[in-house]
Amino acid sequence: MENKKFAVVLSGCGVFDGAEIHEATLTMLAIKEAGADYQCFAPDIPQYHVINHLTGEEMPESRNVLIESARIARGDIKPLSEYKADEYDALIFPGGFGAAKNLSTVAFDGPDAKVNEEVEASIKSTLALHKPIGALCISPAVVAKVIEGVEVTIGNDPGTAGAIEKMGSKHVVTTHGMVVHDHKYNVFTTPCYMLDGTILDIKEDATVVVNAMIKEMAK
Repeated sequence: MENKKFAVVLSGCGVFDGAEIHEATLTMLAIKEAGADYQCFAPDIPQYHVINHLTGEEMPESRNVLIESARIARGDIKPLSEYKADEYDALIFPGGFGAAKNLSTVAFDGPDAKVNEEVEASIKSTLALHKPIGALCISPAVVAKVIEGVEVTIGNDPGTAGAIEKMGSKHVVTTHGMVVHDHKYNVFTTPCYMLDGTILDIKEDATVVVNAMIKEMAK
């Protein structure tokens, strides 16, 4: 049997304006440790803004989400416009503010957020084939905006959980090491850095969500 292949969607490079690097890297590690493969994708769009990760202050420059994501992918990345759901076994979104600022406007508009057209298309095309969709940290809020009525977790943050409920979806309170699987939509979510945690907690979350997705594929 051929190895299962995940599409990993990144949103830049760095927790405050892009993909959370621990979550992205540990998701890829979990996929390989499970005997599967992955291909990274990102939309070819400008970042919302650039944050100095040392000071937390905004910087007067512009960067591209695909180019920045390529740092994490070591250059092996494709524009999200090239994603085809029938060529992959699963779709997964690491977290980081990039998911809420670049892939969507969840960080600014909460329940009224808009989702990038390519991100929305990737989720809907994967959903149409009932293939597993994974989301870590804040990314479940993006999925919840696209799939109304889906059951997800971002941990226990009241503001984000409330926004998800206002989107017409359902939030489940969880802690590290837990995965919420919405069986109807085949969506898998875990909280990661939406909770206080160490890199060991993030490894655990990434591993359990990837393994749950692979287990579902084997059915």
